[in-house]
Amino acid sequence: MAIAHHMQAAVFDLDGTLLDSLGVWDDADRDFLSRRGIPLTPDYTEAVKLMHLEEAARYTKARYALSERPEEIMDEWLAFIRAAYAEMPLKPYAKEYLLSLHERGVKLAIATSSDEKLFAPALSHNGIKSLFTAAVMVREVERGKQFPDVYLEAARRLGVPPENCAVFEDILPAVKAAKSGGFFTAAVFDEGSRGDEEALRQTANIYLNSFRELLPSPILF
Repeated sequence: MAIAHHMQAAVFDLDGTLLDSLGVWDDADRDFLSRRGIPLTPDYTEAVKLMHLEEAARYTKARYALSERPEEIMDEWLAFIRAAYAEMPLKPYAKEYLLSLHERGVKLAIATSSDEKLFAPALSHNGIKSLFTAAVMVREVERGKQFPDVYLEAARRLGVPPENCAVFEDILPAVKAAKSGGFFTAAVFDEGSRGDEEALRQTANIYLNSFRELLPSPILF
């Protein structure tokens, strides 16, 4: 396992990395499309998974020539998943690991494609919202998670250069993007990315089946 020296900060993705949200977005997409007689296909899921909410709504409207405005599409998605997010659990041992980093003085940030209306209640519900110094949404930067923009902005807000910051992600394109930005990368197992596990292991600096692996000695920092 690679060891990252002199790490002063950590940037965490939410869905699939910290939040155990497997299937929630797929269920929302399936419900939304089925109401319009459209099947949910793997290529659609792959296309939208790195987009922020507004970008995904615009893409969906254009792809299926829908009459609804993007704002109406977003409202329908949010209505479907808001209740689920309010009680969304964390991945096993995620809270314990975050607390261990916080106690060591490591600066923590969030980098997410999600919307604050969703993730803020989830963080509060799990008692971890106060641990984070910054939260950056993809819609706040120029490009999506195929590029390092959101991680670079998170590091900037923390006041830490990328080379002294670790990024935790569960999706292969996001891990590649963070690595291209000069970050130490930690890939976190999620069932939704099982098909990319081997590529994630080869790409990331370390691969975690569970945050429990870092609890005995948080070697990254």
